[in-house]
Amino acid sequence: MTITDAVTITDDSATPSDIGLDVRPLSGYIGAEIFGVDLRQPLEPAVVAEIRATLLKWKVVFFRDQDITPAQQVAFGRQFGEVTPGHPTLPTLEGQPEVFPLDSRAEHYRSEIRVQSLWHTDVTFVHNPPTASILRGVIVPPYGGDTQWTNLVTAYETLSAPIRDLIDGLHAVHVNQLHLERGDSSKLSALFAKTAYEAVHPVVRVHPETGERALFVNPNFTTRIVELSNPESAQILDLLYRHLATPAFTVRFRWQPNSIAFWDNRATAHLAPTDQGNTDFDRVMHRITLAGSIPVGVDGKQSETLEGGSFA
Repeated sequence: MTITDAVTITDDSATPSDIGLDVRPLSGYIGAEIFGVDLRQPLEPAVVAEIRATLLKWKVVFFRDQDITPAQQVAFGRQFGEVTPGHPTLPTLEGQPEVFPLDSRAEHYRSEIRVQSLWHTDVTFVHNPPTASILRGVIVPPYGGDTQWTNLVTAYETLSAPIRDLIDGLHAVHVNQLHLERGDSSKLSALFAKTAYEAVHPVVRVHPETGERALFVNPNFTTRIVELSNPESAQILDLLYRHLATPAFTVRFRWQPNSIAFWDNRATAHLAPTDQGNTDFDRVMHRITLAGSIPVGVDGKQSETLEGGSFA
């Protein structure tokens, strides 16, 4: 079952209060916490539908105090779609290939070469980027390590009409690359690029469920706009990157142990912590992703793969 196939509420008497969910928005444009649900057990169809509806509205939802195992995290994800392997190229959790660990204790994260934290949408270098990601806090530092998300629908809608008209018909190349703050190479970079991926996606993606238009470029994986010269492409992308990072469009989440973030990868970008290197605390997160469909642009044209193909 994909997220688009998820069960919808057909009983008009079913409301969040009837279901028992407590939804608390966190900012004006993006993010809501959901209370009143235990993710260790299979969820009722109405609860799945309500979480899905909240996700579509607020783009990223958060759960607290969910003491679940990696297998239970995968089982939770399967109620919303097909769970993919953990990552196209990087190592996955031993015994749980659907889980991608982000572990500050790993040797390749301990090197002298630090990866630059940039706004990104997960795995956009494949033909069918994930529909959604689900991240769980396993070891959380007492301070620092917050993650931020931005609403790419709001980012698109707040651009001026001439800019929207321009980018509606453009397409951009995405590749699996890492940006380093210092150094020329690292084991992590080599792992990340051990299989080459390259895809061409619309600069503006039409959301397959809501019909909303969202920016679908990010400074981590997008390299150039196909229809423009390199200098023009750099200028337009820089404008879009600065715009999508507008603080008003974002939410910042303070992690606690057993917190979970579940975000719509078709309508958001996120920023990994930029202060982790300034503390001596370990930080371990477990991420799973849900299989995605091929993006479609405003012109109705689907994304194309240049190298590497689809994911899961």
